[in-house]
Amino acid sequence: MAVIQQILFIAVLGVVGWLVFKRIRIIRDTIGLGRSEDRTDQPARRFSTMLRIAFGQKKMFDRPLVGILHFAVYAGFLLINIEVAEIVLDGATGSHRLFAPFLGSFYTFLIGFFEFLAVAVLLACLVFLIRRSVVRVERFQPSRHREMSGWPALDGKIILIFEIVLMIAILTMNAADSVLQDLGSSHYTPTGNFAFSQYLKPLFEGWSEGSLVIYERAAWWIHILGIFAFAIYMTYSKHLHIVLAFPNTYFARLTPKGQMNNMPEITKEVKIMLGLDTGDGGENVVPERFGAKDVGDLSWKNLMDAYSCTECGRCTAACPANLTGKLLSPRKIMMDTRDRLEDVGRVMQANHGKFVDDGKALIDDYITQEELLACTSCNACVQECPILINPLDIILQLRRYKVMDEAQAPNSWNMMFQNLETNQAPWKFSPGDRFNWADHLRQP
Repeated sequence: MAVIQQILFIAVLGVVGWLVFKRIRIIRDTIGLGRSEDRTDQPARRFSTMLRIAFGQKKMFDRPLVGILHFAVYAGFLLINIEVAEIVLDGATGSHRLFAPFLGSFYTFLIGFFEFLAVAVLLACLVFLIRRSVVRVERFQPSRHREMSGWPALDGKIILIFEIVLMIAILTMNAADSVLQDLGSSHYTPTGNFAFSQYLKPLFEGWSEGSLVIYERAAWWIHILGIFAFAIYMTYSKHLHIVLAFPNTYFARLTPKGQMNNMPEITKEVKIMLGLDTGDGGENVVPERFGAKDVGDLSWKNLMDAYSCTECGRCTAACPANLTGKLLSPRKIMMDTRDRLEDVGRVMQANHGKFVDDGKALIDDYITQEELLACTSCNACVQECPILINPLDIILQLRRYKVMDEAQAPNSWNMMFQNLETNQAPWKFSPGDRFNWADHLRQP
């Protein structure tokens, strides 16, 4: 029986590894469709940013209670995986608590620490589930935010329930294990009672040794299969941010948030118009497309932003356009970009890794012009994001395409553009009259 379990475990591990590798390759290839952009400068500053924002969860603690709860889940996820390493080795070798003989009493302390984390994760997930389903925090409600309808709303609840089940499985598994140790069962290495699971041992009073073994093995399989399932599921859901938050914060912009990336070709034309450039500095090459129409026109960092989005909605909750009832939701911009990337990935899979035009584009098919025009460029969404995602950069590039490539801009914008061209200012009067308003200040 033990040999069958060992073979089955190795087979499952191989399948899971292949599926995760396949998804990682698709995600890598779709991000690779983006334009090149150098984000390798100032490595020390970038590493410091990653440690503070991704590892230290700095921006999560802007809201202390939520920050503490999120940190409990985050720390639990990272550190409990150390125990998962033992479980994987146990499954592959057919042993049980492989590290216990080598670590002695420290092993009991270590498992107790992991149980503390498991309880913290369990309680935090319960609170988050209550916030979503009972308290009904506004930024998660589909009735207020259309991007949260259907799967996104369900996704958040599924993973919380999933985590709760996994934590219950590991705690009750340890409790059943301890009872079997007390019975002197041959396969169960004596370790002593663990910090929290020892209080669950009364649940197994009166159970036969065979029933305890079945429950312990079932809980072991539920826990490890649940982790394997989560590893696959994570690559399809918003929980990919658990991994991508680290590179995403490392490669974040280091320039001031209000500094926009101008197109060099347009900047040169404006300088020539203002007499700041003679135009003799070489040929000004006209780009194939102004701005961005589809994901391939965005930078690779924009696409990584989309995959990294946590769907927390802090950006949308701070957006003045959204607060005044306009269609714009920065979270939806990121989710739509990711949806487009997923569709592109499916096309690439069907065409041996090459993208073939499917007749769709990010703009109009996923994101509407009305959403883009509602943006005030205030950077509130950029400021609020806990992992330094920049929805505004995507909005600006899509808006440039609509205005400069398709000549679709509101009449008020066209009037401003005309004034800039003829008067070098947004106002409809000549530069010579610009200071007429101050004439009366010189009068006695």
